[in-house]
Amino acid sequence: MKTTIVFAHPWHGSFNKAILDTITNKLEANSKEYQVIDLNKDNFDPVLREKDLALYAKGQTTDELVIKYQEMLKNTEELIFVFPIWWYDIPAILKGFIDKVMLKDFSYVETKTGLKGLLTHIKKTKVITTSEVPTWYLTLLGGNTIKKTFIKASLKGIGLKKVQWLNHGQTSSGKDEKRSGFLKKVEKLF
Repeated sequence: MKTTIVFAHPWHGSFNKAILDTITNKLEANSKEYQVIDLNKDNFDPVLREKDLALYAKGQTTDELVIKYQEMLKNTEELIFVFPIWWYDIPAILKGFIDKVMLKDFSYVETKTGLKGLLTHIKKTKVITTSEVPTWYLTLLGGNTIKKTFIKASLKGIGLKKVQWLNHGQTSSGKDEKRSGFLKKVEKLF
């Protein structure tokens, strides 16, 4: 079983890429197997098109990347998401990943009381994000969409229970020392 990192930032000169590099360097130093799903580099199409929706209720797809990603997730024991918070939410490409990859009978089944997650073989999940606003401000906005919607609803719905979230606020406007300190925190997670 491997660690799988889902990376959702289009610019490889970004602080998010520095976070990804910190994680992969630490995993390599610890001789841990990992794989990266780089949604932008893979040219993943996040749009749920009519042909996809026609198969959706059956838990099927014709998208080769979706099939590839599902195979990768089958062999995952630790899942890591790295992405920027844009407009107080996850990037569209990551939303599309959830919509298209987390299909019925792969990641969940429907029950009378809601969804029953099937990805229970994934024992640990980390969500590492960046934002321009401070982390405390995200919570003041009537609820944090990352914690309440992405983690406690979407990820829980597919069976991911032990989810740890770490956010770096004021990423663009903050000081280099703060960014360096955050990368050290990330490194300690692995």
